[in-house]
Amino acid sequence: MTIFPALFTVFTMSDQRETILAAAIELYLREGFEGFSMRKLGRELGVTAPALYRHYEGKEHVLAEIMREAHRTFMSTIYRALEAPTALDRFFRAGEGYLDFSLGHPRWYALMFSGPAQIGMEKFPEDIEAMGAAIHQFWIDRVRECMDAGILKEGDPVQTSLTLWAHAHGLVELYHRGHFQIDVTQFRALFEASGARLMSGVATEAFAEELAQKYLNAEAALNA
Repeated sequence: MTIFPALFTVFTMSDQRETILAAAIELYLREGFEGFSMRKLGRELGVTAPALYRHYEGKEHVLAEIMREAHRTFMSTIYRALEAPTALDRFFRAGEGYLDFSLGHPRWYALMFSGPAQIGMEKFPEDIEAMGAAIHQFWIDRVRECMDAGILKEGDPVQTSLTLWAHAHGLVELYHRGHFQIDVTQFRALFEASGARLMSGVATEAFAEELAQKYLNAEAALNA
């Protein structure tokens, strides 16, 4: 039995927005895009859908709030990599954080990488665009410092980071859509092995040799 209706009647306007958002997050994580509506959200809260419009202009604005929460959680996850001592450690820990988030929060992950039209907007609010840009810059910085450290070949860090991200995102999307009939442990091994193959093409010769061994280990785990 939800406690939202009781809380909704006694909270201030600001508190009510937080209560709505908490219920909206639960509803979205449970049912995704297809199952999300203001009417269902109202039922979660014990109020009519029109009552919600005093706080949010519409479904798309609620989803934008959920997207902000997803971005904040994702950023806090990958930014922990900055505590690592070396460029290579930061690169790999960021990648691990990315994979952990995408597997642990599949609906948030899907929402983050949706276009504005998918949630009923012409464009995202400036703050959401800024969070997306900060995440993009984070990956560029990880690639650039690996180039500076002689781990990755010299080149345009923007283009290299886009290539690496497209590969990672593609694998995650294929897994979430059921194209790999494997469990999560096997997918992690596949992700690591495939990433090592791709990185060997942008790595310096010395680091490519290390990746070859890493790839063999990951491949062995995948086939075990």
